[in-house]
Amino acid sequence: MRTRSLHALAIVLLFALAACSSKPADNSSAQSSSSSTSAGSSAAAPAASQTAASNPAPTPPPPPPVVVPAGTTLTVRLGQSIGSKISSAGDTFSATLAEPVEVDGNTVIPSGAAAKGTVVDARPLGKIKGGALLQIRLVSITVNGASKSIDTTSVERQEKGKGKRTAVIGGGGAALGGIIGGLAGGGKGAAIGLLAGGGAGTAGAAYTGNKDIVLPAEAALSFKLKAPLEVKQSQ
Repeated sequence: MRTRSLHALAIVLLFALAACSSKPADNSSAQSSSSSTSAGSSAAAPAASQTAASNPAPTPPPPPPVVVPAGTTLTVRLGQSIGSKISSAGDTFSATLAEPVEVDGNTVIPSGAAAKGTVVDARPLGKIKGGALLQIRLVSITVNGASKSIDTTSVERQEKGKGKRTAVIGGGGAALGGIIGGLAGGGKGAAIGLLAGGGAGTAGAAYTGNKDIVLPAEAALSFKLKAPLEVKQSQ
């Protein structure tokens, strides 16, 4: 009976020892599992940041350009004087936009924008007959720091000559000279009178001659776009 009790006690002790020896193993396995999870998380974090750095957020597309329609008026102020006598065809001139250009209520080209133009034709007044002519147009304008080529209508100024008046005065003077010469002695006197009268008539016409065309600096002129103009919007 005593021997059975000792056997039973030995069995209980064995189970107790087995239980105690199994707990540290479980704790170590749990710790190793936790360490593996932490290591995996630490390794995943740099990988995720590297992926984000290599794939940045896409840049939004630029806004579409604004179209200034044909027929829009561009009013500019001249940067220098231009004239039928002081300018020649092919000369360039500078100007600044005097009034802002708006599309749908929004300012597309501000006032003060630099512009350039060209002299299409310049003809000074004739010495005896013929009129003066000055024709100019704009060729470019600067928008947001970029020069844009433009096609505009021309501004033209004409000054009619006094050709007919010159002929009348010249003819009248010659006729008057002939009459005076005829009264003075006829024949030869009439010929001298014609020459003297003609000279007097021409001198009178030159003295009463016309003026050449001059557009002074700061003069305001208006041109119209002949073709649409695309203007990039600032972001």
